[in-house]
Amino acid sequence: MRNLLGTVPSPSKDMVAATVRTIFAQPDAATTRSQLHDVVGLLAERFPKTAELLAAAEADVCAYASFPRAHWRKIASTNPLERVNKEIKRRSNVVGIFPDDGSVIRLVGAVLLEQHDDWAVTDRRYLSEESMALIDQPKEATTTDRELPAA
Repeated sequence: MRNLLGTVPSPSKDMVAATVRTIFAQPDAATTRSQLHDVVGLLAERFPKTAELLAAAEADVCAYASFPRAHWRKIASTNPLERVNKEIKRRSNVVGIFPDDGSVIRLVGAVLLEQHDDWAVTDRRYLSEESMALIDQPKEATTTDRELPAA
């Protein structure tokens, strides 16, 4: 969003930001992509560079929609990543100087393993077991994909 708004004059930034946010308010992947195309078309006349940038980033902008809806809010935030990075920094500052690359890898691995255990086992589970099971399920078949009964 920051890169996108960098291509827009200041008086129009709020309008463009609000228009782009409509992409993320869609209920499913198909309407998300459709809304992105609509927004690109809307912006193309007044802000061609902005529209081109948004169209080029379609895969990145709509990536979240390929996950189960229960995950959307969690993956929209970078807070968990920032929290893990802060913990790695805190622990590495205690050590100060590492003797070799292997010791850094062991420390970071231990922090990540601890975080994984915290998310997977405790009551503070980051993504529920039920929503994770939805990732492996095949997409719902449409009538064109199903075998029709013999007449």
